Amino acid sequence: MSKISIVIPVYWNEDTLMLLYDDLKSKILGQLGAYEIVFVDDGSGDKSWEVMERIRKQDDNVQCVKLSRNFGEHSAILAGLSVCTGDCAVTKQADLQEDSEIILEMYESWKRGNKVVLAVREEREDSFATKLFAGLYYKIVQKCVNKNMPAGGCDCYLLDRQVIRTLLNLDEKNSSLTLQILWAGYQTDKIYFHRKAREVGKGRWTLAKKFKLVLDSVISFSYIPIRLMWIVGILFFIFAVIMGIDVIVEWFTVGTPIAGWPSLMCVMLCSSGLILLMLGMLGEYIWRTFDAARKRPPFIIDEIRKSSKTE
Repeated sequence: MSKISIVIPVYWNEDTLMLLYDDLKSKILGQLGAYEIVFVDDGSGDKSWEVMERIRKQDDNVQCVKLSRNFGEHSAILAGLSVCTGDCAVTKQADLQEDSEIILEMYESWKRGNKVVLAVREEREDSFATKLFAGLYYKIVQKCVNKNMPAGGCDCYLLDRQVIRTLLNLDEKNSSLTLQILWAGYQTDKIYFHRKAREVGKGRWTLAKKFKLVLDSVISFSYIPIRLMWIVGILFFIFAVIMGIDVIVEWFTVGTPIAGWPSLMCVMLCSSGLILLMLGMLGEYIWRTFDAARKRPPFIIDEIRKSSKTE
């Protein structure tokens, strides 16, 4: 009999964890057969760890993983995948915005031979700003990084054991786990769901985290930023040559005097801004290369607690 692991990254979710477990227990756990739930505390500053421990004592199929600090959701998922024991593993958000029943559909799809099953948002009950950012992000990724990125995006995916081993061997930092999965190219299926509005707790998906996600997605999986720099440089060179020729021709034919320092300052400021922007892009690549060369792990597990049954 196959076994499925449910990996749940936890960050300031003390209000939702027990509700989430009760929802899983009432809707799907009895239908899964052999299962385990892996909670990963990603440096929460609330009582999430205590709630996780209460759940573990209620269910022998639960194990709790505590990271040494906050490493980010993708690193927390990788930590859960590194300790899970299932033949496949499905990730699950702790915010109660996705129906637990989709796990049953994803599990059945895996049994049919699909090694990756994505839960794609068909609709979402979020604010206009959230929808706008998400729409722009997925458009950018589809056009510049990976055309196979679902238009609605996905936070929840089921992975075969072979895919899990591949992701753990990649050992990439400052990257996107979803894009790593798509890049790997395994046989993939999609399950569509309706993402509900968050009713309990507070989201911690800040603007800074969103901006970092965009950088990680584009810089780690695309050469477009580098190519864009030399294209802009060529365009500015052509523009400067045309402007220079126009000024000289007008001076010879009409006698228009060549403008002085104001036009020169405008050109210098514009050029300096572009140079600094390009240096910043190069700096991003250099920093990421340096960060990877240090070979620091993407996560550090501080503690793992299992039931006596699973130890």
